[in-house]
Amino acid sequence: MNEFELSDHARFQMKERNIQPSWLTETLSNPDQILLLADSHGNTHYLKQIPEFGHRWLRVVVNPNIFPNRVITLFFDRRLK
Repeated sequence: MNEFELSDHARFQMKERNIQPSWLTETLSNPDQILLLADSHGNTHYLKQIPEFGHRWLRVVVNPNIFPNRVITLFFDRRLK
């Protein structure tokens, strides 16, 4: 797995949204989908369906332009089914 660090915002969102650290690790190391340059900031989005959370999709937004890559935010994406 690449090197990743969590932003303060991402740490807060994990607690606020009850996202398990293992789900984050699994999404980054074994994503179902990777979207390069997925937004206007050039971030990479990692997507993983989480069976333990009703098969909802976890979206992890990563800034790939710094090292270690920084997890900006993460959330369960209601737009994906």
